[in-house]
Amino acid sequence: MASDTRNRILSVAARLFEAQGFEGTAVAAILREADVNSGSLYHFFPSKEALLVAVLEKYVEVLEPALLGAADRAADDPIEKVFALLELYRGRLLVSEYSRGCPAGELALEVGGRLPEARGLLDSYFESWTNRVEEWLVAAGDRLPHEADRHALAAHVLAILQGAIMQARIAASIEPFDDSVSQLRLLLRLLGSGAAASGASRPAGRRPPPATRVRAAEPMADGAAAPAGSASRAAGSTATEAIEGDDEWWRAW
Repeated sequence: MASDTRNRILSVAARLFEAQGFEGTAVAAILREADVNSGSLYHFFPSKEALLVAVLEKYVEVLEPALLGAADRAADDPIEKVFALLELYRGRLLVSEYSRGCPAGELALEVGGRLPEARGLLDSYFESWTNRVEEWLVAAGDRLPHEADRHALAAHVLAILQGAIMQARIAASIEPFDDSVSQLRLLLRLLGSGAAASGASRPAGRRPPPATRVRAAEPMADGAAAPAGSASRAAGSTATEAIEGDDEWWRAW
């Protein structure tokens, strides 16, 4: 079917664009891996740039609701929804052995400034994500200070996610990602408690040696402490299960 061919081309192009970059991916490689001829590709996409735009449109159509929706359903607590989303990316890093991170982020760095149509889609994509995270932070109510700009804080969450992904891929280790997420959790907790000044006893700009660093424990319902990351890990697993079995495009992600 024509729709199957088009989706196969899109899936292959998305994977290659992420792995090799837009410029580094030859049309011939897409044809070979999608098992189509050039006539079929150009029937659906008049240019390589048009194929890129279609890939970005597919991200908006499939990945955005799949990931955000899964994180939204994974936890009742709005703050844990944030960490369930981050946990999905943690799982992707581990499964891909650090070869894959945020596909839209990779493309944004490479082509965002050169292709206006792609730039517009990327801006819309990231704004939608920021708005959803903002909704979760707003839903947290007075657990965060009234004066905290929820939209700016949501953008900060996504900036931490992008940086954590990059550091994990560079190090080929999940530790930088887990450290970043742990500190984000601590930041949100400090904002909620008004205890942001509690870290002032340590000299500014100095990081404790690895042996003395500890991740903030997460409170359990009975007041005991759970291992750091356990709540978001469980929520992330729930989110992953919620989207397993979706179409080929999601499984290829």
